[in-house]
Amino acid sequence: MERREEQLGAAGAGAAPALDFTVENVEKALHQLYYDPNIENKNLAQKWLMQAQVSPQAWHFSWQLLQPDKVPEIQYFGASALHIKISRYWSDIPTDQYESLKAQLFTQITRFASGSKIVLTRLCVALASLALSMMPDAWPCAVADMVRLFQAEDSPVDSQGRCLALLELLTVLPEEFQTSRLPQYRKGLVRTSLAVECGAVFPLLEQLLQQPSSPSCVRQKVLKCFSSWVQLEVPLQDCEALIQAAFAALQDSELFDSSVEAIVNAISQPDAQRYVNTLLRLIPLVLGLQEQLRQAVQNGDMETSHGICRIAVALGENHSRALLDQVEHWQSFLALVNMIMFCTGIPGHYPVNETTSSLTLTFWYTLQDDILSFEAEKQAVYQQVYRPVYFQLVDVLLHKAQFPPDEEYGFWSSDEKEQFRIYRVDISDTLMYVYEMLGAELLSNLYDKLGRLLTSSEEPYSWQHTEALLYGFQSIAETIDVNYSDVVPGLIGLIPRISISNVQLADTVMFTIGALSEWLADHPVMINNVLPLVLHALGNPELSVSSVSTLKKICRECKYDLPPYAANIVAVSQDVLMKQIHKTSQCMWLMQALGFLLSALQVEEILKNLHSLISPYIQQLEKLAEEIPNPSNKLAIVHILGLLSNLFTTLDVSHHEDDHEGPELRKLPVPQGPNPVVVVLQQVFQLIQKVLSKWLNDAQVVEAVCAIFEKSVKTLLDDFAPMVPQLCEMLGRMYSTIPQASALDLTRQLVHIFAHEPAHFPPIEALFLLATSVTLTLFQQGPRDHPDIVDSFMQLLAQALKRKPDLFQCERLDVKAVFQCAVLALKFPEAPTVKASCGFFTELLPRCGEIESVGKVVQEDGRMLLIAVLEAIGGQASRSLMDCFADILFALNKHCFSLLSVWIKEALQPPGFPSARLSPEQKDTFSQQILRERVNKRRVKEMVKEFTLLCRGLHGTDYTADY
Repeated sequence: MERREEQLGAAGAGAAPALDFTVENVEKALHQLYYDPNIENKNLAQKWLMQAQVSPQAWHFSWQLLQPDKVPEIQYFGASALHIKISRYWSDIPTDQYESLKAQLFTQITRFASGSKIVLTRLCVALASLALSMMPDAWPCAVADMVRLFQAEDSPVDSQGRCLALLELLTVLPEEFQTSRLPQYRKGLVRTSLAVECGAVFPLLEQLLQQPSSPSCVRQKVLKCFSSWVQLEVPLQDCEALIQAAFAALQDSELFDSSVEAIVNAISQPDAQRYVNTLLRLIPLVLGLQEQLRQAVQNGDMETSHGICRIAVALGENHSRALLDQVEHWQSFLALVNMIMFCTGIPGHYPVNETTSSLTLTFWYTLQDDILSFEAEKQAVYQQVYRPVYFQLVDVLLHKAQFPPDEEYGFWSSDEKEQFRIYRVDISDTLMYVYEMLGAELLSNLYDKLGRLLTSSEEPYSWQHTEALLYGFQSIAETIDVNYSDVVPGLIGLIPRISISNVQLADTVMFTIGALSEWLADHPVMINNVLPLVLHALGNPELSVSSVSTLKKICRECKYDLPPYAANIVAVSQDVLMKQIHKTSQCMWLMQALGFLLSALQVEEILKNLHSLISPYIQQLEKLAEEIPNPSNKLAIVHILGLLSNLFTTLDVSHHEDDHEGPELRKLPVPQGPNPVVVVLQQVFQLIQKVLSKWLNDAQVVEAVCAIFEKSVKTLLDDFAPMVPQLCEMLGRMYSTIPQASALDLTRQLVHIFAHEPAHFPPIEALFLLATSVTLTLFQQGPRDHPDIVDSFMQLLAQALKRKPDLFQCERLDVKAVFQCAVLALKFPEAPTVKASCGFFTELLPRCGEIESVGKVVQEDGRMLLIAVLEAIGGQASRSLMDCFADILFALNKHCFSLLSVWIKEALQPPGFPSARLSPEQKDTFSQQILRERVNKRRVKEMVKEFTLLCRGLHGTDYTADY
């Protein structure tokens, strides 16, 4: 043994620095790791131990740490070190040492069969790793040998201990295979070999599970072992006997969980659907569990009901198509479907009294998809059978979606309430999906039930029942076009009859009205039926989200029918805003709603409403502008600016032309006079400047000011024109005093919309030149602290090139400095900044021929750009950015080919550039590939990805799998 240890220690001796990895030092480090109260000492010990595990000395100390006189923690570390050496450094082990290493591991496993279980498991994992590395050539019958060796009668360990050790080894073998780092070709060979070796495992497992003398611990281990092996995609028919035995074991409470796991894993393997006859034989076994399921539900045994449900769902969900195909067996499959229906409707409230029903929801999607995928004739037959089932499902789901009684719900924790909310969303999604199967009849069904409930005088109805039915309507109306439904008018008529005594019910009423807002736009006569309810709810802070979002939807969809109600809506909204009933985000939504509403009024009416709506805030802002800046008045300023900006986001008095879309979007002229938003902005412009003068240092306030104008520009487009000169002047002053990214973003917006207009070009050009000059100065001072400004600056430059290249022909623009700064930005660690810089270059390089200054700079400094790109590809930039750098290479090749062909050869000449891992041949191949590809950008991206992997030493490794 000593000789073998020396040889194994010598193998790969250069793999780690020769630290003092002795048995004594390892034991000291382990003691420090487990018992030292100082966290830094623990971390140091852990780091040192990780180095020890991979060192050559690990072959020496591992075996010594397994000695019987050591404590389990130390023995465990020794076994783990052996596993790491075998699994990761297999190539270090001389072939003539395989057999003795195997024998020694068998010896240790036999010894620990009656010792520490955690150490036994690690040793089994180590032997499993050895077996996988040797199979199939060096150890052709590995599993059969394991079974034979552990069944030998001459072992000092008792038969139960040997049996459990063997089962542990057989359990970890497939698990180790699933996580092993075997190369792909080896993985296929080993998988085939393991599939053959099932023949040595399954008969043993059947025998142990079925013989009455097997103790419970052995049978449990057998089930876990079976569960592990079926994940190797063993043919279902080969597992059938063991699956049947596992079904029988479900009656034993100690074996229940392990049996469920084994059955579910066996049924769920993708290959199982090929064995239809076996699946058909499993249906009666599953149906046979119904009595046990009913008993479990009756006794409140959630674990048992959950387990049985998992089995039924696994069979139904994974194999519904295969089982539906067996038309002559339709009744047995329908019985399984009804069993799953029982699980969906299991008594009790999720998640407090039951956690089972949620498992079944995906099954109903799968079954519906499979039925609707059949050809017309077969589909018609199954529709006849399953439409009643799906109507029953709707009833069951709406029952499950009901809130519990108020007194019970009050005791639920916030976590339980959140789980219930998510569960209801899942039910809502299922109902929406089921609509495809049941169609308009589903809405009629819900409407009839709601009508009977609200008009019945016989018995008082619970708010929970009403809420659930409305929730069903809302779920469907939110995503399905119900404009042609003949029941919606009746529903709108019923809603005011609902006695709203509860927040949850009121919320659902609001959301249902919101979901029907498009329908209301087509049937404006019905608006007055529901609008008073929404306005009344606005005053209740508990209904904040539902009432405000519903009003916003109505104002957006029905704005041309709302003028008769506008005064009332504005008055109620003003009232709740002044009383500060809603949180900030809802106040912003409310302002957006009012923007939509006002858009449909006459200009005089808009200005009148705007005056009454905004005046209180303007007065407050004037007062705040006089105060010395402090955190509380900053919050108030940002809030008021946010309200204005959200109002202007949606206040749009002109209509888009139908035939214009995208960035060229233009508006029809406003016939009524100046745009109301521009009027208001001009009135408050001086005030905003005053606020800015005191808050220029504060990024949040500057951002809020810029947001007002940016959102107004986006909404108004050409109508914003009167504001352009003064806004350009203000932005210039702002940015000169303290550069902020938000000012550049607004400048970019102005360039995008107005730079092409001759009338607006002078102020925009002046602003662009000023912003460029200030930013270039910032680069001289050190731009690393301002990646956001550099990002916005690069986006501005790209937009200028895209919309108005004339901006780059101005003599006052230092194109050379801009180019050099952009090259510097390519080296920033922040991905968005690098991306924006790449975007700038892909816009700049195509202008080489048409803009003289650009052509000159590229000729002089293009080589510097290429070197920066190659450095990034060589490993200095994130791999996720390689497509952006490939775009620059493609642009260089397409527009500067003669220059690139010289530069790329020169740049790749120095040894070790852009990576020490590259050979001269690889660099030469890359440059030739790039120069050849001037048409297909996708091919260039593939070349760059390939090259960057070579540079990083990752080519052909597991790391490239998802790349």
